[in-house]
Amino acid sequence: MLSKDFDSDSGLTIPPTHWYRSLAAAGLHNPEVHGPARHWLQVEGSFTKALQQKCHSSFHVEVVREGFSEPSDEEARRLSIPRRQLAWIREVRLCGDGQPWVLARTIIPLSCLEGRGRRLLNLGNKPLGAYLFSSPEWVRGPLETGLCQSERTGQPQLARRSLFQRGQTALMVCEFLLPALYPAEGPL
Repeated sequence: MLSKDFDSDSGLTIPPTHWYRSLAAAGLHNPEVHGPARHWLQVEGSFTKALQQKCHSSFHVEVVREGFSEPSDEEARRLSIPRRQLAWIREVRLCGDGQPWVLARTIIPLSCLEGRGRRLLNLGNKPLGAYLFSSPEWVRGPLETGLCQSERTGQPQLARRSLFQRGQTALMVCEFLLPALYPAEGPL
């Protein structure tokens, strides 16, 4: 589980989340994963590219915070890194047509920052997905589905995450879907 203030100015937070290895497993606990958000939970290629295609006018990345910090115990276990080991943690909002659609949290262990991986420290407002999907050395693992324990409206209810591996190292990308991304009515 992870609970974290994402951005006190906007009121958006990354809620405590239970992770499941598949959409089907998450669906046993919450059938909403099979509703309007299903498409977004299953995007296989670049999530950023899919978001850009949904936009009518503009897409941008807002960096909320990034720097060296300790991942949660659950994140460290999932990445197979020692507890309390620092990692580069990047939190951003992915915004389409002037509103936040996704809260994203990336955990990049120190081992991923060696060699060409140092580029990950200087992405700024560039999408991480554009870098990962344009670099053949990074291979994406299976998607996991998260059920968020949000108590306020407008907060993420569903999430997805995956590991990207390069040799023996891996980083984790977590994407928390905001309800504005998948309104109950209307087309993608």
